[in-house]
Amino acid sequence: MLPRLSAALSVPKVKLVCRTADGRERPYIGSLCSSERVTLTAAVPRIMGAAAVVMRIFPDEGNGEGYSDLPFTYSCQADTYDKYVLDLAPGDFGSGAAGLYFYEFLFLRGMDTLFSDTRNNVDFTLTPHSCGRFRLLVYEDGFTTPDWLGGGVMYHIFVDRFCRGEGRTLLRDDAVLDPDWRNGVPQYGERPGSPVKNNVFFGGNLWGVREKLPYLVSLGVSVIYLSPIFTASSNHKYDASDYLHVDPEFGGDVAFLTLLEAAHASGIRVILDGVFNHTGDDSIYFDKYHRYGGGAWDDMSSPYRRWFFFRNSPSGEDGGEPEYESWWGIPILPKLNLEEPSCRDFFIGEGGVCERYLCMGADGWRLDVADELPDDFLSALRERVKGVSSDAAIIGEVWENAADKISYGRRRAYFQGRQLDSVMNYPLRSALLSYAEYGDASFLADELKEIYSSYPRQAADVLMNIIGTHDTVRVLNLLGAPEKTREAELLSNAERAGTRLSDAERAAGLRRLRVISALQYSVYGFPCVYYGDERGMEGLGDPFCRYPMIWDERTENELVRHYARLAEVRREPAFDRGEFEILRAEGGYIEFVREKATDDGISRVRVAANLGDTDAVMSVEGCWRELYSGKSGEGDYTVAPCEFAFITQISCDVTEETK
Repeated sequence: MLPRLSAALSVPKVKLVCRTADGRERPYIGSLCSSERVTLTAAVPRIMGAAAVVMRIFPDEGNGEGYSDLPFTYSCQADTYDKYVLDLAPGDFGSGAAGLYFYEFLFLRGMDTLFSDTRNNVDFTLTPHSCGRFRLLVYEDGFTTPDWLGGGVMYHIFVDRFCRGEGRTLLRDDAVLDPDWRNGVPQYGERPGSPVKNNVFFGGNLWGVREKLPYLVSLGVSVIYLSPIFTASSNHKYDASDYLHVDPEFGGDVAFLTLLEAAHASGIRVILDGVFNHTGDDSIYFDKYHRYGGGAWDDMSSPYRRWFFFRNSPSGEDGGEPEYESWWGIPILPKLNLEEPSCRDFFIGEGGVCERYLCMGADGWRLDVADELPDDFLSALRERVKGVSSDAAIIGEVWENAADKISYGRRRAYFQGRQLDSVMNYPLRSALLSYAEYGDASFLADELKEIYSSYPRQAADVLMNIIGTHDTVRVLNLLGAPEKTREAELLSNAERAGTRLSDAERAAGLRRLRVISALQYSVYGFPCVYYGDERGMEGLGDPFCRYPMIWDERTENELVRHYARLAEVRREPAFDRGEFEILRAEGGYIEFVREKATDDGISRVRVAANLGDTDAVMSVEGCWRELYSGKSGEGDYTVAPCEFAFITQISCDVTEETK
């Protein structure tokens, strides 16, 4: 008699193995290159009574129709299992072209059928109805990502707030300099989202970034990500007024070229923030305040007129304000029409903005609000950037899973091979913060599995792993007082500006930050540190996450040493594009392994973190070395609450001094 199903059936469990052409095996299909062929093996418990196994695959937006059924072939018996095999290639269920698909497994039992149901794109249970389907992304042949990106450490600098260096700068006539670097408060409106001029500067510049290169080297930084440096009226520079020159307030083109030369000599690459969706209303291109002449605002014959979306024709300066589209309705940020050929060419044509800065020496672009950039624009941008330098990086600001992201009603093709190399890994940030607050390792494990199995391996290996940014609450606040931080969303900006962590909250946040950052540095992808997080800075979101950098006695020096040590641990080859697999996720304890074959043998590190209330034991046979502390020992390793470990196997010829 076949077992009855009244709920999801997780036992007996079907074992699935996907074997690639080069012999690698994984327990999921993941993403496939358009010309790739893999072999799936399903080990089905005989007690289940399955007579056949079928993979049912749906095209994107198929609405349950137009699917393909691909039957497995019975292979053999093994112990209490029947083995079924399926050779699979994208051409078997479609044209082989890049695109997104969804699939499920069917286990036919005669009188009924069981369906796979997945919550994380890897593991699955069995149900009597079609339920949670797997995601399968097919990407184009030849998709590669920069080799140098995966093994690095990125450091995100908000230029005006990092360091006031010695060198020539020039403030605009309407800019205000706040000389109080230590105690100054960023300019703010009445409430979050209220209008604010953002014309108060603290004087950070590119000369200062150059002066602090030795500090960045000491942190193991290999990539600097600069907030926008185009000439603009605001302190944040997301409102470009002239894309062709670095802002004189930051030191201009000379300071930028000087920084590039010094950074490259120090082994550090530099990535720029590309703000190509909108410009400033006080710009050469729009010129709302008649600073430049010839802008689109009220000049119908302006060469920039078609660069913007005007809803009405202006009738001159005294004829009332014409309406135009702007980013999220913010009038100082008029939206650019990237379908207009002259506008597109300005940014991604020969000699355009993208090419100009790469030729100056920049190493890539982080694309602001990538969701709002058209697909054809992104494809053409990649072609231009890679044509200038195949080694240049293209990273998109995407807040959700980039494999199946829908924005403005259309599915995006970020990782199908013609657009981005990487994205900011906001899903990981959310999962790490949730783990820190609730101690649920299984939730974190599910998120890690889902991301890793959704993206092409080339992209997963170079994901930009963030826990703090210029758009978010400082991570120390989130970790030290999460509830207090949420309640602060209802406060006025004046109240938010004065909010600080208590000593106890700060201590708790620092303990959790040690663990979370250890995970940030060791999962697939590379870590990106937001300036000051490594020094213990606080702040309740924009603009209070943008205080001037603390370079004085307020610095948490032990935390700085912690980040430097993580960078040293990260030099282990396994962390540079190594394999990733979750080993355990129980209560507050998570354990995974990174592994990579090198010319010197196998580099293998087991990473563990414990945010539970009791000790957790990692089972270890033989001798080990813990890479962070340098200690060695033999047998099982205990991970105490709010601690982490990087364990690698070593020969048992260990001296007492190293134990």
